[in-house]
Amino acid sequence: MSMNEVKESLRGVEQKYRLFQQQQFTFIAALEHCRENAHDKIRPISSIGQVQSYMEHHCYNSTDRRILLMFLDICSDLNKLCQQFEALHTGTPVTNNLLEKCKTLVSQSNDLSSLRAKYPHDVVNHLSCDEAKNHYGGVVSLIPLVMDVMKEWIAHSEKLPRKALQQVSVSPAQQIATEAAAHALAGLRKLKFRQLRKDSLRPRGRDKGHAKPPWRPPCGKL
Repeated sequence: MSMNEVKESLRGVEQKYRLFQQQQFTFIAALEHCRENAHDKIRPISSIGQVQSYMEHHCYNSTDRRILLMFLDICSDLNKLCQQFEALHTGTPVTNNLLEKCKTLVSQSNDLSSLRAKYPHDVVNHLSCDEAKNHYGGVVSLIPLVMDVMKEWIAHSEKLPRKALQQVSVSPAQQIATEAAAHALAGLRKLKFRQLRKDSLRPRGRDKGHAKPPWRPPCGKL
């Protein structure tokens, strides 16, 4: 994964977000319906996990489901981008701090209720005062704020020497996962080899199921 590929991935997410942003009123209406169905009209939308739960358990309308899935899909893409950023280079204190901020923002349980996107973003301005303050200001601010931090990460990363960008960072978890995959593949190969060997020893054709008698010399030639 190169820097250009990472930037292209972010542009793809931006295109998805522009389509989503045009349907903000549909998104808010879907959340409103889910809150009503869940009898949960007091607390604000406070996490990605809450939106996921609403969609899975309290969403009974295909239009609502489509827009909620669109939001969750963009959040998933941003999460994957964090992993791509992490694998691109070992990082500096500045880029690592920005990356950790992104990872925190897109985690399922992070409390986003106090987030507020400001100028040049106008997503909060499209909400009523009550909605912005109490219910939806955080959830509509999440995606643009994450993308802002990601663009800042790219800007700082592009200033690094080329050599630094070639130093791929492998976390202990990634190393364990790689080793586990290699171990599983080796086990699969051994199993396949034993199966092939077993199959090669089986009788074939007309001999299948019939034991071949021992060889005997012709009569009179003993």
